Amino acid sequence: MTELAAVKAALKTQAVETPSWAYGNSGTRFKVFAQPGVPRDPFEKLDDAAKVHEFTGAAPTVALHIPWDRVEDYAALAAHAEKRGVRIGAINSNTFQDDDYRLGSICHPDAAVRRKAVDHLLECVDIMDATGSRDLKLWFADGTNYPGQDDIRSRQDRLAEGLAEVYERLGEGQRMLLEYKLFEPAFYTTDVPDWGTAYAHCLKLGEKAQVVVDTGHHAPGTNIEFIVATLLREGKLGGFDFNSRFYADDDLMVGAADPFQLFRIMYEVVRGGGFTSDVAFMLDQCHNIEAKIPAIIRSVMNVQEATAKALLVDGTALAEAQAAGDVLEANAVLMDAYNTDVRPLLREVREESGLDPEPMKAYRSCGWAEKVVAERIGGQQAGWGA
Repeated sequence: MTELAAVKAALKTQAVETPSWAYGNSGTRFKVFAQPGVPRDPFEKLDDAAKVHEFTGAAPTVALHIPWDRVEDYAALAAHAEKRGVRIGAINSNTFQDDDYRLGSICHPDAAVRRKAVDHLLECVDIMDATGSRDLKLWFADGTNYPGQDDIRSRQDRLAEGLAEVYERLGEGQRMLLEYKLFEPAFYTTDVPDWGTAYAHCLKLGEKAQVVVDTGHHAPGTNIEFIVATLLREGKLGGFDFNSRFYADDDLMVGAADPFQLFRIMYEVVRGGGFTSDVAFMLDQCHNIEAKIPAIIRSVMNVQEATAKALLVDGTALAEAQAAGDVLEANAVLMDAYNTDVRPLLREVREESGLDPEPMKAYRSCGWAEKVVAERIGGQQAGWGA
């Protein structure tokens, strides 16, 4: 197999999971703008997700968020997904919107609130069983706003205790993915603020617990690719939540703020064997002012482009330059790959896979947007926020 053929073959295997909430009305803490044609329930969200997969060929799974996507019959929801050509992906918990969680959830000083939070996480594992989902994704808003508000170490103890109970409930082939975020909504301490804290808890829990890297959850200037390389080296990188941010808020389209950073991350994934492992590539985005399905299609394409460039890095030339201490040549090898226009290559990959080479144009001309605007009249649009 030629080098280019190998790159094409790898790209044809790439899968990017899309989030159900990105198809609903969602946005910032200030205002969520409603859009016509937005899904009214999880079944319609899956219908929209299926269109993304239809035109990209690279979005076969859809993450759910509980309780936003709660239904009476999860087996029926999974069957609906299969009928539409997609599958249920990660189950995301929600321990941040209930009034009881004002002072935290799994780390709350009140044992009754902690019990409520853990029971919700156990419910999510039940939903995994019913839908065939592999991954339980956990992000905790828990933290404190003021020094002395609560005992920092005790909160870590409570976190460990709750995670351990949920971990024991996981079935064969299921995983717990623990996400971290530097700050927000807590402003003094966040109980899982960085990859080190998440890694420490996952290491103690066992092989089924792994770290999720949300690309928007870091301080400006953070070397995310170093974190990725380290977690891959330790076998603890469970997946990504891809998005972008310019300042503190995240969840813009992946690759919008810093496509070079996305390339550097994907190079470490390829270099570290993460592309051919169980590392999950997921989007975690909110499309508040832009059309949702086109934004998600564009996001999948952005990940594909960064991956294609990473796969084109001349590993032999790079290793030789590094071994020789040739700083400029080593950097040039990476930059040559990054500066390659991979759009023609990806068009070829899509054509060879029986897809339209231009997903955005194909979607816009298919009539789906007009169809759902006309049909989704009445009812309550899916969404969250202000």
